[in-house]
Amino acid sequence: MSETAMTALPAPAPPRRMGHASFWLATAAAAALIILALRGIGSEYAYFAATFVLQYVVLATAWNILGGYAGYVNFGAAAFFAAGAYTTVAAGKALGFGLLPCVGLAAIVGGILGFGTGLLTLRLRGAYFAIATLCLSVVLQTAVTNWSYVGGSRGAYVIRPRDVPFGFDSYGGYLCALAVVLAAVAVALARTIETSRLGLGLAALRDDEMAAEAAGVPTLRLKLIATSISGAMMAVAGAPLPYLGSYVEPNSAFGLAYAVNAIAMPLIGGTASWAGPLIGAVLLASLQQAATVTISSAANLMIVGVVLVVFVCVAPHGIIGLFRKRI
Repeated sequence: MSETAMTALPAPAPPRRMGHASFWLATAAAAALIILALRGIGSEYAYFAATFVLQYVVLATAWNILGGYAGYVNFGAAAFFAAGAYTTVAAGKALGFGLLPCVGLAAIVGGILGFGTGLLTLRLRGAYFAIATLCLSVVLQTAVTNWSYVGGSRGAYVIRPRDVPFGFDSYGGYLCALAVVLAAVAVALARTIETSRLGLGLAALRDDEMAAEAAGVPTLRLKLIATSISGAMMAVAGAPLPYLGSYVEPNSAFGLAYAVNAIAMPLIGGTASWAGPLIGAVLLASLQQAATVTISSAANLMIVGVVLVVFVCVAPHGIIGLFRKRI
């Protein structure tokens, strides 16, 4: 074929990406199918295991908005998670709220806490920001441990209502359906952020913050938005925790597993995409749940460490990055 004929050929059209509305509808449909499948199984253990995995999907996705999109590593994920859990305890005791209002209130508390974290760490970057978020977790745990209204170091019991909402066969099924909805909203929101102008700004912030500032990117505003959204979503992930086990205490709510998994899951799946935390959370949480049943719950963090070391060596950009290289 001559050069003239080749230049006359039309350029290939760029691949079309699914629109925001279409993706939200597809996610809602997937969530509905998952809920129907779990109701068809009807097993309390299946409800519990699915809720466990989906809880981490929300937590890992929330962490990735700040740590993956913006490049600010947050070591205080457990603080936001526990803030959501204790918001449920405090609101239920003071106002008699059920779980659904507590989830909304937890989002507000987590968003305010994230916004405050962003304000207090405006000039901190890299390791200094990570250390500041770790300190936040220690401060909040100390405050909750000494707050007798929510049980203090003794913990607090939360009694599940006898009447199961929305006609579910058990409260475990209701919690699982709620976890499915929260995970679907978290994934759809993360994908919307990634493909929006906000996502482009956060990517510029991650790649070179000084260059982004010089180019006119509002880095301060983007950082505050990212910390607020991430904090709200992590608190929402922790809001159902008291109802899941009917008991919550500081050492478990602020547990190391939440902080480690929130970081490891996006790294294993891939931090550059909304799908990375989803894949990493499903893979790692499923392995941990299987280990809890067959071996011991004490093996969970060991599994995280081994899998994380393997992926850092084999696929430093996560599972998503590994497939992109092959494509």
